[in-house]
Amino acid sequence: MPKSPEDTMPTSGRHEMPFTRIEIVVLSVIEGRLGVLLGRRAQAPYQGRWALPGGVLRIDQDKDLDAAARRVGIERLGVELPYLRQLTAIGGRSRDPRAPWTLSVIYRALVPFEAIDPNPGKRLEALKWVAADEAAADARLAFDHAERIGGALEVTRGEIDRLELPFEFLPQAFTLGELQACCEAMLGRHLDKSSFRRRLDERNLLEAVEGQMRTGAFRPAQLYRRRCP
Repeated sequence: MPKSPEDTMPTSGRHEMPFTRIEIVVLSVIEGRLGVLLGRRAQAPYQGRWALPGGVLRIDQDKDLDAAARRVGIERLGVELPYLRQLTAIGGRSRDPRAPWTLSVIYRALVPFEAIDPNPGKRLEALKWVAADEAAADARLAFDHAERIGGALEVTRGEIDRLELPFEFLPQAFTLGELQACCEAMLGRHLDKSSFRRRLDERNLLEAVEGQMRTGAFRPAQLYRRRCP
């Protein structure tokens, strides 16, 4: 059998490795709008510019990519981020002036606004929540992070359109109105009430919490919860 090019390479040869980073898109619903958490960079490159919280992969500390994302969240934000999910990886030349070729692994965290109290940590001067759609269109952000936010929004909104519901943002028991309002905030658009509820029924995603109603200024509303698989 003929040898492949890799078989004939000298065993002492070394491949140049890309500069590898973890970037985290932290999303939350704030006053009816989807927001993203940004940090102001304390050091070059892009010192003083706003960016996604992120950090370099540490092969001496991180047993895998998920562990790296958890560490970066703690170091940059001072909190352990729940619901971390790897979305994609992006790589190429000229993405970071510190290296000729950079790879970024993008994670997303869906976090209820009141559930975390982040504080600027390593290499960050400040943190702020920004409307996610505005951040995705802001060319002033460091690196290519506006594009990364836009990509995370596209994935997240695709999930909602497929009725992969944002249970991370909801209490254990919720009304259909609360669920729809949460989905609308994440999508950035209105949903037809009848169509939305019909699709929920067809997918059999929820179950009523027997004997529990939400009371208040309006008529009582039935509480629901996620149906266990």
